[in-house]
Amino acid sequence: MSIGVCYFPEHWPRERWKTDIRQMADAGIEYVRLAEFSWRVLEPERGEFDFEWLDEIVDLIGEYGMQAVLCTPTASPPRWLVAAHPEILQTDRDGTVRSVGSRRHYCFNSTAYREETERVVGAMAERYADEPTVIGWQTDNEYGCHGTTRCYCDDCTTAFRDWARERYGTVDALNDAWGTTFWSQQYDDFEQLDVPRPTPAQDHPSLVLDFARFSSDSVVEYNRLQADLLREANDEWFVTHNFMNLFESLDAYDFGDDLDLISWDSYPTGHAQQAAGETTRDELRAGNPDLLAFNHDLYRSVLDRPFWVMEQQPGDVNWPPHSAQPAAGAMRLWAHHATAHGADAVVYFRWRRCLEGQEQYHAGLRKQDGTPDRGYHDATQAAGELFDVDDVDAPVAVVHDYENAWALGEQSHAPDFDYWQLLQSFYAALRAHGVQVDVVPPERDLEPYDAVVAPALHLLTESVADRLTEYVESGGELLLGPRTGVKDESNKLRSDPQPGPLSALVGATVDQHETLPAQFERAVVRTDDAHTDYAFRTWAEWLIADAAESLLEYAGDDIEAGRTAAVRNAAGEGCVVYCGVWPETDLANDLVRSLLDRAGVRRADPLPEGVRVAQRGGYTWVMNFRSDPIAVTVESDASWRLGGSTVDPFDLAIADADVVDGLAARVLE
Repeated sequence: MSIGVCYFPEHWPRERWKTDIRQMADAGIEYVRLAEFSWRVLEPERGEFDFEWLDEIVDLIGEYGMQAVLCTPTASPPRWLVAAHPEILQTDRDGTVRSVGSRRHYCFNSTAYREETERVVGAMAERYADEPTVIGWQTDNEYGCHGTTRCYCDDCTTAFRDWARERYGTVDALNDAWGTTFWSQQYDDFEQLDVPRPTPAQDHPSLVLDFARFSSDSVVEYNRLQADLLREANDEWFVTHNFMNLFESLDAYDFGDDLDLISWDSYPTGHAQQAAGETTRDELRAGNPDLLAFNHDLYRSVLDRPFWVMEQQPGDVNWPPHSAQPAAGAMRLWAHHATAHGADAVVYFRWRRCLEGQEQYHAGLRKQDGTPDRGYHDATQAAGELFDVDDVDAPVAVVHDYENAWALGEQSHAPDFDYWQLLQSFYAALRAHGVQVDVVPPERDLEPYDAVVAPALHLLTESVADRLTEYVESGGELLLGPRTGVKDESNKLRSDPQPGPLSALVGATVDQHETLPAQFERAVVRTDDAHTDYAFRTWAEWLIADAAESLLEYAGDDIEAGRTAAVRNAAGEGCVVYCGVWPETDLANDLVRSLLDRAGVRRADPLPEGVRVAQRGGYTWVMNFRSDPIAVTVESDASWRLGGSTVDPFDLAIADADVVDGLAARVLE
């Protein structure tokens, strides 16, 4: 487990470089990430490369016993390239061409840009192919950031038509799959197919879904070009890319075949402000631990192996609505939290606060004058505390799917319906019980998991339904959320009642659904105990139970009162629960607790908000994201490797045993 840092030597006087590198080594840093956004410095004119400055930095890193991770510089093509090939620029949906002047202004489907990419990446790979200090590469930077996954230029239009031809074969097959008879939208030829454009009403949902698929595929293909070039130069390098928080427009799972390592960029106080709802004071200081954990678990699960945090927040940052200072110790806590969820390296962004450009208000581990900032002390402490540990072994899987996010985002059917927030409702309940979780696509083999939660399989194929049925009948425990089995893979409503091909397994069907504004309080009660009621929000389905047992009914005196809201059904050796509402915390915790107990998964009692535990390699991390101290008790045969039974605000403790089912935590007054 290691600490790294991102460094931009081209921003600083040459005479400072050796001091910076020496100070990094003194701080316990092991990895230095370099050359991101440096195309113009590396190649001042086309074909005239200047590697001498980068050679010097790489040599210094090796001299001080550290290793370098190089980045391909393609996220910011230089002005001379745009002047020579203006066709590489992206086009917005309304036809506006995006200008050079920031970053990520290129089109993934530009033939000219792919040729230039091959040239510059090939030159860099050749230059450092035999350099032992370079251990790996990051391709580009944050694909799709700033809304750049989807481009609407002529190159993308042509590529989209070719993609559709390959997918459907004939235009008649496309018309049939999409259902284009609605509003006379039939295509006579693939040449009539266009990327989504401004229209009087919303676009056809099947067009929108397929364009999202095509756009993600385009980035996967572009990344593959870079990864292949790097491996051709040195097949011992690792190749990674840095993904982002809950980033919807790219299917990260599809990158797995081309990457050796998945990484992502973690900015906890910013991510908390991006999430729906109000940000609490503690979240403004340390972030939301469940939101961070979901990202960790997602990116670990892409390749089912340890991941890296390639950019870790080092202090205050420039891009959220509010730039709060993180709590004392938070930047150390984040490093341990990532490690507990499967990270093998945490790389802080950046070494020094920049004097120029758009990120001057983004902190570094050191201030602009080179003196240590608050994050430096946290990073150096973490570097001395992290230790090698085995991989995460998760007994539970949460099924997550980008195509479902795309489809539900186009037809959310309620202003506050958000796919990611629905996932978080179920995921947070698992984390509250201290259970390690893999976040997996529907096609993943589920047999290794004791329990599976699938919050919203809105698009459901027959093959996925068959695999879920087999999982349950073979002894698995499955929890399904609302809006399951509504549509087919083309984003068309199924002709059979929801949940479609899962109806037999669930033992019930959906009769009606509705959404209501947030100001109307809604509740369900347990069928066997009308005195136990639970709040829910946003989405409600009325179920007709056939073979299934009713678990929850709607409370109150409105039209839904007494109707079934959730069912449980035994199938083969296992069991499935279908919950037709979006659960608030108490209901989600109750559903998850029952699921884990039926599956025999060891768990804690629900932990206080902001207090979380995680297990890895036989150790248990207890992490306090609160501004209050907590008291922790563990099994008597466990001892503390780090910290102890009182965990201070924004601090942590590590037990030398997996003690989740013998652990209790309470907030101290």
